[in-house]
Amino acid sequence: MELMVLLNALVTRLLFVLHSLIGVWRVTAVKKEPKYWLLALLNLLLCLETGLTLKFKQGRGYKWFSPAIFLYLICTVPSLWLLEIHHGTQYCGNEPGAVQVNVSNQDFNQSRDSSHGNEGTDHHIIQTAKVFVNQLSTICETVWTLALHQTFLLLLVVGRWLLPIGVEITRDQLSQLLLMFVGTAADILEFASETLDIEDVRKNYVLINAILAVWTWSMLQFPLDLAVQHIGCKPSASTRRIPSLLLCRYSAELWNIGVSLFIQDGPFFIVRSILMGHFRIFNQMLVFFTAKNILVVTLQLYRLAVITLDFRATILQKSRKGEVSCCPCEPCEASTHATADQDTEMREFVAFPPKEESHALPED
Repeated sequence: MELMVLLNALVTRLLFVLHSLIGVWRVTAVKKEPKYWLLALLNLLLCLETGLTLKFKQGRGYKWFSPAIFLYLICTVPSLWLLEIHHGTQYCGNEPGAVQVNVSNQDFNQSRDSSHGNEGTDHHIIQTAKVFVNQLSTICETVWTLALHQTFLLLLVVGRWLLPIGVEITRDQLSQLLLMFVGTAADILEFASETLDIEDVRKNYVLINAILAVWTWSMLQFPLDLAVQHIGCKPSASTRRIPSLLLCRYSAELWNIGVSLFIQDGPFFIVRSILMGHFRIFNQMLVFFTAKNILVVTLQLYRLAVITLDFRATILQKSRKGEVSCCPCEPCEASTHATADQDTEMREFVAFPPKEESHALPED
């Protein structure tokens, strides 16, 4: 096993565990009940996955799916749920969005005096660290929760970058995937922070749970790599049906359209529409992002129509030339090898071919 692969695999999972433990610590501090430390046991799943990956995959990733990212979601999402439900119970003296950690000179002088004499420099560093941690504990709950949301999404992107890739995905595909994840993470953070910060939403427990459920649903796209990978074509000619060929040729594009419609922009649009239509909640940003979701969904449907028409035109062209439509990764075969089912399905798919211009015969 390569040293860098081993190092990246261990360091990335260690960052996941540390961030998850910080979330559990905040839940325990906010709830003031030690029983919430049991959430830290979820990290045992990540430790088990680490051992199995090192043993069977030599630390490298899997095809189409990242178990480490998925288990990181399982370890962290419950803590963020509890913090959001318990949101706003601590008084925030700072201005909104400002994080101020003030360690006064008096605190440092006290720690320096306590370390003077027989105690050395190490004790002074420990005392200073304690003062700093105590000051961090005074930061209001809302700032802590927002910071955990932000670092959570950043770690998902950075962690996917640091995790060793498998042989099924290239570095070019990984770079495309990371760029997609950056935009996705920004949209998800905006959705959670913008909707949950509305005062009328905070008064409705059902709305909070519904928004968090949609937020959790949108996070499930991060463990999957289907956005940049095409599925393999079946070598058997009998399996070459029209839907299979369409999925084979445009699998990555269809996955991106499906994610936008059913996992991200579609659900986000539904939630925002309910807030405005049923609960009569309006503000400038809510209206803007609702319009943005409408635009994205419309463009994705337009993209789906373009893909379908392009594929239909290709099938029609090949059928006129006497060829069986095939996946780009396989050589085409003559129509004499096509089965009767393929011919029937192809004729149904191109039942209404584009009309050709008719040329009248010249009169004598």
